[in-house]
Amino acid sequence: MRVLVTGWPSFLHGEATAGDVLSMRRVADALDGAGIEADTAWSPVLRPDALHLDDAEPGRYTHVVFACGPAHGEQVEWLHRRYRACRRIAVGVSVIDPRSPAAAGFHRILARDGLGEPQPDLSYAAHADDVPVVGIMLAPGQREYGGRRRHEQVHKTLLHWITGRECARVGLDTRLDSTDWRLCATPDEFLSLLARLDVVVTTRMHGLVLALRAGVPAIAVDPVAGGGKVTAQGEALGWPAVIGAEHLDTDTLDHWWRWCLASSSDDGARTPPGGRGTLVADLVAEVLR
Repeated sequence: MRVLVTGWPSFLHGEATAGDVLSMRRVADALDGAGIEADTAWSPVLRPDALHLDDAEPGRYTHVVFACGPAHGEQVEWLHRRYRACRRIAVGVSVIDPRSPAAAGFHRILARDGLGEPQPDLSYAAHADDVPVVGIMLAPGQREYGGRRRHEQVHKTLLHWITGRECARVGLDTRLDSTDWRLCATPDEFLSLLARLDVVVTTRMHGLVLALRAGVPAIAVDPVAGGGKVTAQGEALGWPAVIGAEHLDTDTLDHWWRWCLASSSDDGARTPPGGRGTLVADLVAEVLR
C-alpha cells in the first residue's frame, strides 16, 4: 500500500494557499502515524525540488488522496484519468456538484461541506512551526543623494536574500494615511504594529529608529554610498547591525540575521538601546536663551 497525497497545490496551474498546504500536511502526517507509506506531490512552481505529479508514476500507488479545496474542475478530472487504476479519495473538500465528473470520479468523498454535516477544515488541526515575523521597510528613491544612491542594487540583493529565509514577511510603510486601510493612521498604531514583530529589515532611517524604539532588533542597510542618515542613526543609537551599501552581501546579512534572531529571543533585548538624546534638550536651551 502506498498513497499519493495531492491537492490544489499539486497542480502546475493550481493555487496554493496556507490552508491547502496545511490540510495536505495534516493528511500526510495522519497516514504516517498510521504506518502507511505516503508521498506528497507539489507544483513545480511552489516547490521546484519536490515530487511533482508528472514524476509520480501511477503504477507506484494504490491510493490517491485529494485534500482540501473544491472537488471541481478540469484539473481534478485530469487527476482521475492519470490515476484511474488507483482508489481515489477526497477528504476535507467542498462539494459544489456531486454529479460533476470531478466529484463523481472519486471512490469516496469525506467532505467538509456540501455532503452531510459540515466538518472542521483539515488545516485546523495541522501541525505548524513558529517562524520569525519580519517587517520589511524599504526607502524610496531619495534622489537628494544624487550619484551616491545605491537603492536599486541594495534592494535587489536584500529582497532576494530575505525571500530565501524561513520567516513570515510583512511589507511595511512608515507613511501614515487615515483614508487607506493598508496604512497606519497614527504613529501609535505603527509602533504597536512594530512591537509585534521579531525582526525588522530596512533601508529606511525611521525603519531603524522606530524598530529600536519598539524594542525590535533591526538589520539596517544604508542604501547611500559612503553612508547616509541610516549609518548616522546606527552610530547615534549605538546599534551595530548596520550594513553599508558597499559591504552588502549574503554572508554579512546572514551574520546579522542570526544575531538579531538571538537578540529577539532575549527578553532583555526588547529594551530600546541608548543614545545621546541631546537634541531636544539643546532645543529647549536654545528657546530659553
